[in-house]
Amino acid sequence: MSADPRTLVARPLTAEAFAPFGTVIDAAAVAPRPMNGGMARRFHDLAAVEVVGEGSRVVIGLVEAQPYPMPLRLDLVERHPLGAQAFLPLSAAPFLVVVCPDADGRPGPPRAFVTVPGQGICYARNTWHGVLTPYGQPQDFVVVDRGGPGANLEEHTFAEPWTVHLPGQD
Repeated sequence: MSADPRTLVARPLTAEAFAPFGTVIDAAAVAPRPMNGGMARRFHDLAAVEVVGEGSRVVIGLVEAQPYPMPLRLDLVERHPLGAQAFLPLSAAPFLVVVCPDADGRPGPPRAFVTVPGQGICYARNTWHGVLTPYGQPQDFVVVDRGGPGANLEEHTFAEPWTVHLPGQD
């Protein structure tokens, strides 16, 4: 891999590393509670989905996502100023998560993470992030985010794209 300053390697997704950008949704992080007469286990309160603005509400949707080729050419990030956004994979396949710290209203240098089976993510409100990025195979996700009036999408296109490699990828 080149020493290009606009190239980064994704790291394993951990709650600590992702904390500045949101919450890792991981059932392994909480003790389950029995429900339905002991026939089910509930992993409660894995992430809060904050929404703001008059008439706003939390909505649940389903996304069918096609895989991206790797290494990823990252030229677009987005953020949602009026609400958090959570993605819960419906399969055990990993996916790539890209986030950027805010730098005076613009995205700073990206950071990239790879999930493990059972992990989802909840981007905090107003966090710069890449698009939903499965790789290797198509993947379905439950998405939980904000519905209602107001502009809840801001996009930024990088003048020069970044290249994101998976761990061990040359």
